[in-house]
Amino acid sequence: MADKVVRVLLVDDHQVVRRGLRTFLEVQGDIEVVGEAGDGAEGVARAEELKPDVVLMDVKMPGTDGIEALRKLRELANPAKVLIVTSFTEQRTVVPALRAGASGYVYKDIDPEALAGAIRSVHAGHVLLQPEVAVALLSQDEQSSGPGRSSTLTERETEVLGLIADGRSNREIARALVLSEKTVKTHVSNILMKLDLADRTQAALWAVRHGLTD
Repeated sequence: MADKVVRVLLVDDHQVVRRGLRTFLEVQGDIEVVGEAGDGAEGVARAEELKPDVVLMDVKMPGTDGIEALRKLRELANPAKVLIVTSFTEQRTVVPALRAGASGYVYKDIDPEALAGAIRSVHAGHVLLQPEVAVALLSQDEQSSGPGRSSTLTERETEVLGLIADGRSNREIARALVLSEKTVKTHVSNILMKLDLADRTQAALWAVRHGLTD
């Protein structure tokens, strides 16, 4: 039985980029491009109108950029997962995007098949970072997230955190640890609270920095 079709919105200020993405994605049997937008403000409006599953968003755009659009989508509690697709590799761009709520960050030179896989991955609830992005993030200062904080987690919470870092969804974690999905959600909430983290992306990066996963 075929998987559910993933509905995608393209947000990029370059029409040629949107056209190229649409051309490739339209041949994927499980991905449907439902709309396009040329800047962040239009992207937010279209996301509210179309309710896509995944938004492919550039960072640098005239007017409302991708970071501000991400913040606006979070304020509106829009359920769409946002995958940043950009040519900007600087850490000062990557970190704000993830903190603003992006579910993944890839570069525009990504292999087309890998991009399709990235869309499916973030739609499934995983955190998706290209290796180069992860390296950039891991090179940043630890700031306030010191390793001593791991001692505040229970053994079960540490297990859950490691699986989050491996890109597992709550459903997959529940299956792996033989728990209910509701219990996993409780553990995730406790982890974020104890480590003073905003979301699963930050939790995954924290776990990688502190050796809870490969």
